[in-house]
Amino acid sequence: MTGLDRTQTPKTRQMPHKRGGLVACLDIGTSKIACMIARLKPSAPSDALRGRTHAVELIGYSQIQSRGMKAGAVVDLTECEQAVRQAVALAEKMAKVRVESVLLSVSGGRLSGQLVEAAADIRGGAVTPADVSRVTSTGMRHATGEGRTVLHALPVGYTLDGVKGIRDPRGMVAHQFGVDMNVVTCDATVARNLMLAVERCHINVEAMAASPYVAGLSVLTDDEADLGAAVVEMGAGTTTIAVYSGGRFVHAAGFAVGGQHITMDLARGLSATIADAERIKTLYGTVITGGSDSRELMSVPTAGDEQDLPQIVSRATIANIVKHRAEEIFEMVRDRLKDSPFASEPNGRVVLSGGASQLTGLVELGTQILGRPVRVGRPLGFGRLPNEAKNAAFAVPAGLLVYPQYVHQEHVEPRHTRQQVRTGTGGYFGKVGRWLREGF
Repeated sequence: MTGLDRTQTPKTRQMPHKRGGLVACLDIGTSKIACMIARLKPSAPSDALRGRTHAVELIGYSQIQSRGMKAGAVVDLTECEQAVRQAVALAEKMAKVRVESVLLSVSGGRLSGQLVEAAADIRGGAVTPADVSRVTSTGMRHATGEGRTVLHALPVGYTLDGVKGIRDPRGMVAHQFGVDMNVVTCDATVARNLMLAVERCHINVEAMAASPYVAGLSVLTDDEADLGAAVVEMGAGTTTIAVYSGGRFVHAAGFAVGGQHITMDLARGLSATIADAERIKTLYGTVITGGSDSRELMSVPTAGDEQDLPQIVSRATIANIVKHRAEEIFEMVRDRLKDSPFASEPNGRVVLSGGASQLTGLVELGTQILGRPVRVGRPLGFGRLPNEAKNAAFAVPAGLLVYPQYVHQEHVEPRHTRQQVRTGTGGYFGKVGRWLREGF
């Protein structure tokens, strides 16, 4: 096996129900890096979030500008490593703990989910856990193309002698046993270099998870996940999608267009610097045109020579540039959803997350283009989140903190097959972080 090809990224163990622990996560995005450290405490399940066994208490966090990243992938390892060190150090200082391992999100590498069916004859009459693992493993390998690695292998349903809809087949009797599963993959090179940037900081990667999936764990209510929902995580360099149905994560997709493309469009359209374009987007970014906007004028410094006079543009000009790119993003989302299980969910809603989802008027534009109810999602069920972390931009890191409670739903390949895989720096993929284990 070379690198991470045809195998699985590291997976953490499930959070024990009765015990707490410390968890650290890293969301290395194209424009920002967020690091969060939290204490997980056992709690009674709530009505809205029945799957959660632990309350999340944030004790340290940081958010800094990302470096060395493009479209969710590492393009400069040294720059990225330095930015990760800085983000982790700031969060450690606030939490007064030392981070030895982290949960890591993945948004680049052309995320893709595939529904796979695998079946096998049962040797002993009753289905054993070993049968489940064997058939799931076969299905997972079948779905992993050359140069791809598995982020998630989630059984969606089981079949016994052709009877579908079996929830838990273990101990049941059948001649043939089958599994339907959602296998989420990404480019192995992207996953490997993200891990490398973190491991070069002498931090283990405890587990990796797809950004839109963990965003869904953070922003969806149980009812939304049960009735069918699509989470659209709108980052700076990528837009990624997770489809939930019957309470389960059933599909993933992504493409490399995001909020940064809106900034570049503004910089070109207004002949402004990228920094000025980003500021204009943040302060005046809207997809709503009309009204007094055409009469409301503002001056924009011209990129280039300082002697150049600033140009005068209308708010409508800015809104038109933003709207044009936002429409393109939603049209691409619509095309991806058309080819997913979400197409058959007539009442399914779309929940937006990520920094780029906060542009004014995006909910209305999304509703119009997708023909679905749309809302902006914020992290749910977190006590004492600081104000700046309560918005949609923190859906992914907040979701990573929840993720250990849901990891038992996934198939995990035997760990020994991964521990031979070297990073080239002497570290191993798939090492279990001592820090998290000691916390349990």
